[in-house]
Amino acid sequence: MGKEFAIEREVVLPATPEEVFAAVTTGTANWMFPTPAPEPGSPLVKNWEPPDRVTIRQDGPDGWFNALDFIIEARDGGTAALRYVHSGIFTDDWDNQYDGASKHTDFYHHTLGQYLRYFGGRSATYAEVAGPAASALPTALESLKKSLGVSAIDETVRLELPGLAPVDAVVDYLNPYFIGLRTPDALHRVFGRNNFGGTVDATAHLFGEDADKEQTEQAWRTFLNGVFAA
Repeated sequence: MGKEFAIEREVVLPATPEEVFAAVTTGTANWMFPTPAPEPGSPLVKNWEPPDRVTIRQDGPDGWFNALDFIIEARDGGTAALRYVHSGIFTDDWDNQYDGASKHTDFYHHTLGQYLRYFGGRSATYAEVAGPAASALPTALESLKKSLGVSAIDETVRLELPGLAPVDAVVDYLNPYFIGLRTPDALHRVFGRNNFGGTVDATAHLFGEDADKEQTEQAWRTFLNGVFAA
């Protein structure tokens, strides 16, 4: 039997409660969080009170569960406060899993804010790629930062992925665990899961009309394989 956890956050987002509720429930941005997209009437949905609250919970054997609770309140200036609780049970290596999930939560909420500020209401094509085994080394994310030419928040770098047209990207998030790159039509996210026993992985939220999931995944896969070639 594992041990329960709860990760709690409150963030102010540049959108109305209706816009925040849509972002975390309609498939537009809800894929940032580790639970399937909720639908009214689904057995996973424990609260459905638009635009104020949605709670999703998955239950498994031996008391296992994973739950997300979003409580949304209007604030001045057309903004909204999101009170968020991710609770559940970790069955292995509790401290490492909690640390990783907590740091991922901050990155997810930042990305949600970026989506609402720059791409609010637009549907996304979602691409994701796991890095090669060699990207599990402790220094892997630092190596990738150098390859991308990333060194500071708010700087602009030239994102050149094999098979895709080069594009300017703003570094919107940067710490020892994650990299966020925002282009005019996408949010590219790099996850330094090498810090938590995994590999360096990449995702992209594509908002352009010509978004190509397979091409983007192949571009990131080729890039990561090149950076971490044996």
